[in-house]
Amino acid sequence: MTKKIMTGLAMIAALAAAPAVLAQAAAQPQAAAPAQKAPAKTAKRAPTAQDLNVQEYVKLLRQNVRSDKAKLMGAVMQLDADQAAKFWPIYKDYSAELDKVNDLRVANIEDYAKNYTQMTDQKADELIHNAMDYQKQRNDLLGKYYDRVKESLGAITAARFVQVEHQLLLIIDLQIASELPVVGS
Repeated sequence: MTKKIMTGLAMIAALAAAPAVLAQAAAQPQAAAPAQKAPAKTAKRAPTAQDLNVQEYVKLLRQNVRSDKAKLMGAVMQLDADQAAKFWPIYKDYSAELDKVNDLRVANIEDYAKNYTQMTDQKADELIHNAMDYQKQRNDLLGKYYDRVKESLGAITAARFVQVEHQLLLIIDLQIASELPVVGS
């Protein structure tokens, strides 16, 4: 079962990297053609076909990651039928709220990609504060759902939920971070 879990974790990590890769790829064409970017500052451009494709890909990716993450959570949690009946509705609520919080991250990565080649101190500061705000909101959300799982299933099961979820989030975070270019490089 450990091999199955590790394979699933690797798959989630690979899937999670795609938005970051797309953000990095979006930043690179701007570096090649900075003269084309100048007019965009005066007027907001309409989304291109590529932009729309990226948006659809991100939606699909989120669905796949959510499904795989839930499968791994189920395998590691090892809940009996009564526990599962209590846990999965709570986890569904958590996932829905996490998706909303993750929208902050996606927006921040997209903003980073748009500004990567012409980064200013002010924009770097804004992006880092946004990233820290995202992390705080995500940690607060996990704490909120620890309490809900603990109330319903006890502290040991709630602790297992937090441990597994935290490990999965760390894998996703590491994969995304490793794909983003370092600012100023």
